[in-house]
Amino acid sequence: MTRVLLVDDDVELSGMLSEYLTQEGFDTDVAHDGEAGVKAALEGPFDIVVLDVMMPVLNGVDALRKIRQHSNMPVLMLTARGDDIDRVVGLELGADDYVPKPCTPRELVARIRAILRRMSAPATTADHADAIQEGPLTLWPAKRTAEWHGNALTLTSTEFSILELLARHAGSVVSKNELSEKALGRPLARFDRSIDVHVSSIRQKLGARRDGQSWIQTVRGQGYQFVRE
Repeated sequence: MTRVLLVDDDVELSGMLSEYLTQEGFDTDVAHDGEAGVKAALEGPFDIVVLDVMMPVLNGVDALRKIRQHSNMPVLMLTARGDDIDRVVGLELGADDYVPKPCTPRELVARIRAILRRMSAPATTADHADAIQEGPLTLWPAKRTAEWHGNALTLTSTEFSILELLARHAGSVVSKNELSEKALGRPLARFDRSIDVHVSSIRQKLGARRDGQSWIQTVRGQGYQFVRE
């Protein structure tokens, strides 16, 4: 059974969400402040953490930062509707996606399943037989692991999905909408910067090419392209 850790100081809301998640077949634990959430996340074998931003003791952003120091487990952030700053900061720190509050339990479950579906997608025969090799980048889709210049490359689940899609189409442009559909499991919404923030994080981890340019180039009005050497 999929284990979900829900971290939210709103007792009534978290109780309602926990009950709904349980009805949908998830094994759900709840923590009511960021510090307790971090402790539970790092001690328990959870498949995903749902983390509210506004919490006492330790807010969600700082809690995410602490979790990412030790773990790359999927994290879904709950943010205030219209609060772009917390949303962007969360994504920059390694959140896999976000859901604006107030959200319906059905929407939350859909986002959780989209993230978990990406991680557990069945590998093809080609995935088992071959790695994806592009310049100094090597990806193993079946294991969802990566190397950069022969060294382990630490990526979140969403970052891996985006980089895999770009690498498979290296030299060609991949639209933001396709990246959102396949890496986030949802259509690209107007003013949604999630893909841009994830790409920015990947760029920082890859560094620059010998000519000083990024390995992932922005093609204005179209999308992103992984550059071939």
